[in-house]
Amino acid sequence: MKIEEFTYKFKQIKGLGFVPTKRKGPTGIGYTLETLLGIAENNEARPDIEGAELKAHRTKGNSLITLFTFNNKVWKMPPLEAVKKYGSLDKDGRQGLYYTMSLKPNSAGLFLDVQKTEISVRHISGEIVATWLLQTLADRFMQKLPALLFVSTFTEERNGVEHFHFYRAQLMQGTSPELLANQFRAENVLVDLRLHDKGTMARNHGTGFRTYEDKLPLLFNNIKDL
Repeated sequence: MKIEEFTYKFKQIKGLGFVPTKRKGPTGIGYTLETLLGIAENNEARPDIEGAELKAHRTKGNSLITLFTFNNKVWKMPPLEAVKKYGSLDKDGRQGLYYTMSLKPNSAGLFLDVQKTEISVRHISGEIVATWLLQTLADRFMQKLPALLFVSTFTEERNGVEHFHFYRAQLMQGTSPELLANQFRAENVLVDLRLHDKGTMARNHGTGFRTYEDKLPLLFNNIKDL
């Protein structure tokens, strides 16, 4: 679907006011919007509308979403050594590094350090655990999310059924290392370490970079109301 066609259809959908969900549960908002747009549901990792990912957001919601994972050649110390040195027992009784990093040191003494060109997970002793170049993260972000069609939605419940009013659509494009650095400093982008001791090696599920749905607009340079 072209952006122009989406814009035309969205104005019609906006004019409907509140419409009942077409599927119960948290995925109902996206499914309802896609159904109204005439987009067939798919599980393929491809953009829905002319190179843009479609995302419907409950205005009162604040869910965390994963932007991407990146773990290639970032470790400054062997991951298994990091797990053994700074990890804690996970829910399965394994030694693991399952931390959402903050600018303030956590109970293990690890914190997120943000510089002009890179971010890193460090220990209060000065030891560097892992480092990511901000340019690499910006490139990864644009690879996964080159453009976003962000649809803001009022919600209300009527007789036990969720209803949606899709009232605003914005096309968001472009980011930069500088912009991401500012969002890391504001802790609007979260860094999740996800690895554990597997005996002779560390099992890494991929370092996750996440944000809150309502913070998504802050990650883009260019925003246009449709």
